[in-house]
Amino acid sequence: MTNTTAAPAPDRPDTSTLDRHDAPAPDRQDLARLIALMTGDEKHAPAAHSTLDALWVLYHRVLRVTPDTVDGPGRDRFLLSKGHGPMAYYAVLAAHGFFGEELLPGFGAYDSPLGHHPDRLRVPGAEIGSGSLGHGLPLAVGTVLGLRAQGVTDPRVWVLIGDAELDEGSNHEAIAHAGPAGLEQLHTLVIDNASATHGWPGGIASRFASAGWAAVTVDGRDHEALYEAFTTPHPGRPLAVVARVEPKN
Repeated sequence: MTNTTAAPAPDRPDTSTLDRHDAPAPDRQDLARLIALMTGDEKHAPAAHSTLDALWVLYHRVLRVTPDTVDGPGRDRFLLSKGHGPMAYYAVLAAHGFFGEELLPGFGAYDSPLGHHPDRLRVPGAEIGSGSLGHGLPLAVGTVLGLRAQGVTDPRVWVLIGDAELDEGSNHEAIAHAGPAGLEQLHTLVIDNASATHGWPGGIASRFASAGWAAVTVDGRDHEALYEAFTTPHPGRPLAVVARVEPKN
């Protein structure tokens, strides 16, 4: 599917340097090795592996941000709200050259920048410090509003949340605001591993659609389906992609 993002207008930040052709060419098959470098008692392996395929497709094919443009005003922003078990996130960042893989074996150690929750001040490429669940989507809404206030409308803002985070009222306030406000720059990726306490008739996507979002549900392990969903045109509306993976055990 063709990405429909328009070329930046003259008064917008120049994003030509963010073209995906300038990014490294990492190997998807290397992720298992990179994840295996991270050990310890707080790995939250199921939480990490549930996000792996979606993160790979985002960073490898969709997000307009590279190690060279990580501080560029025109970069796409990715916010990891599902911050527990960040091994997949760290592996994908390392694979794409945001930091060296030599940091991975120190995961979770006292003097390591790679904590059990990402810290934006210590992890190259991290936009927020993840912690209590339910904060990422409101922060993403605020990020879009902040960019709008500066007249910066080309960068896309992505946030990855877990389905269980929808138990938090803060997310529903963010959903309810973003749809009517027409926050087209906002993209929410929901990893659905059947952890949510509450459900909705028609599934999680219906919750977003009822608030005026464009919403689609896909197989969270199917890379082509993920890419097609991530690049779905949604003029005038935020986009929610619900990626279903195997239930958490």
